[in-house]
Amino acid sequence: MPAEPIRYFDRYTKAVRTEEIYGEGWLRFAYENPAGRFLVWLLARRAFFSQWYGRKMNRPASALRILPFVGQYNLNTDEFAKSVFDYKTFNEFFYRALKPAARPIAPGERVAVFPADGRHLAFTDVDAAAGFYVKGMKFTLAELLDDAGLAAKFAGGAMLISRLCPVDYHRFHFPVGGIPGETRLINGWLYSVSPVALRRNIGYLVENKRELTLIETAAFGTVAMMEVGATNVGSIKQGFVPGRAVEKGVEKGLFAFGGSCVITLFARNRIRFDDDIAAQSAKCIETYAKMGDRLGEAP
Repeated sequence: MPAEPIRYFDRYTKAVRTEEIYGEGWLRFAYENPAGRFLVWLLARRAFFSQWYGRKMNRPASALRILPFVGQYNLNTDEFAKSVFDYKTFNEFFYRALKPAARPIAPGERVAVFPADGRHLAFTDVDAAAGFYVKGMKFTLAELLDDAGLAAKFAGGAMLISRLCPVDYHRFHFPVGGIPGETRLINGWLYSVSPVALRRNIGYLVENKRELTLIETAAFGTVAMMEVGATNVGSIKQGFVPGRAVEKGVEKGLFAFGGSCVITLFARNRIRFDDDIAAQSAKCIETYAKMGDRLGEAP
């Protein structure tokens, strides 16, 4: 039986594309084969495995991977903040900064933007959604937030799942302006967040290590932003000052090596997602969009 491809809608070309999956052979073995799933349970989901791989990506020899990676995935080096030859390790290249002009921020005080480059799913009412990556497969806000009281505040609210592939720009930014609070760590495993894994078990997103920040805003009320770790993500590094006001689009932090995920929550009736991402998400199809592009607006 042929492996099911991962398809997504490209916001810029208006076409449905098939994702070129980094490490596809290993990923499909790990999550579609019983022996592979045992190895994930035994090794790959555990922190030491990702820490070991992260150390490999921090060694000087890892820099030899950079140019082949750029060529294979056709990355636009003109966007990089520095020359591709100046990165000393693959991890340094992986969480590279971009030139500010490469990601313009959509204007408007009542406009929210995508917090990261990647493939996104948006649901206006998280409780009423038929499913996330597959119809009938969901998790609850209480499971995601690890806090029943906070989950009640976001009941019937809107959710954006932003999935970053290894080929994507791996810094995440504030989707709205406001005042961020302290980040809370929710410890957990490090499963893959690829649809290859999530189509089998959406629960991986709420079993993984994650970091939660609440942002108080004028236009959107309280917004929750959560970074989710995954296999081979060495760390989530926050770079903001709690309690200090931030503008929309300001960098919040970065992921070290690996595919990752950012989840953004809005309270009920506090955002109207743009039509294209809402329509695709209703079909469980991700939309590719870049950080800073318009996500939706406050009603």
